[in-house]
Amino acid sequence: MKRVRPWRVEADRSVFDHPLLNVEMQELRAGADRREALVLRSADWVNVIPLIESGEQAPAVVFIRQWRFGRAEVSLEIPGGIVEAGEDAGVAAGRELHEETGYLAGRIERLGVVEPNPAIFDNVCSLWLARDLVPTGDPIGDGSEELEVVLVPLCEVPDRIARGEIRHSLVVTAFYFFAQRYGFS
Repeated sequence: MKRVRPWRVEADRSVFDHPLLNVEMQELRAGADRREALVLRSADWVNVIPLIESGEQAPAVVFIRQWRFGRAEVSLEIPGGIVEAGEDAGVAAGRELHEETGYLAGRIERLGVVEPNPAIFDNVCSLWLARDLVPTGDPIGDGSEELEVVLVPLCEVPDRIARGEIRHSLVVTAFYFFAQRYGFS
C-alpha cells in the first residue's frame, strides 16, 4: 500500500492580499516530484449556538438571516466571524454573538474545533454554545452587515437542516457537535 508523503514548501509567493485572506502560491516537493498548490491564509473563525432556555417555553436558538455575497442569497445562520489577531477564540465568540444578535452570554462553552477546508485553507473554526443570554438591544454588526434576528425552537433545527433551510456547513457542523453532547429534546 502506498503511503502519503509530506510535501516540503520550496518557495511561496503572495498573489492576493486582503484583510479577510491572503492567497499564496506554493511550490512543493516530495522526493523527485514537484507541484504547485494554492493556499488561502485566513484568521481563525468562530461560530456560536446561542441558546435561550427558560422554564416557561421550549428552548430556542437565536439565528440570524443575512445576505451572503458568495451565494448571492439570504442565509439562515448562527452568529460567527473572524478571531481578531491576539484575541482568544472564546472572547471572539462572545463578541460576535453580541455584535450580530444584541445578546450577551452569561456562559459560553466550546463544543469543538473543525478545519473548514484543509485542502486550501490554513485556519480552524471553533464552535461554541452560549447560554444564560441577556438581550441588550438590536444587533450592531461590523458596520457592513445587515442582520435579522430570528428565534427558532431548538426542536425544529434538525428538520430545518434536513429541508435545506439551514445549509451553511459550519452551522450544520456546530449542531452536530451540540447533538452529540446534548441532543435536541
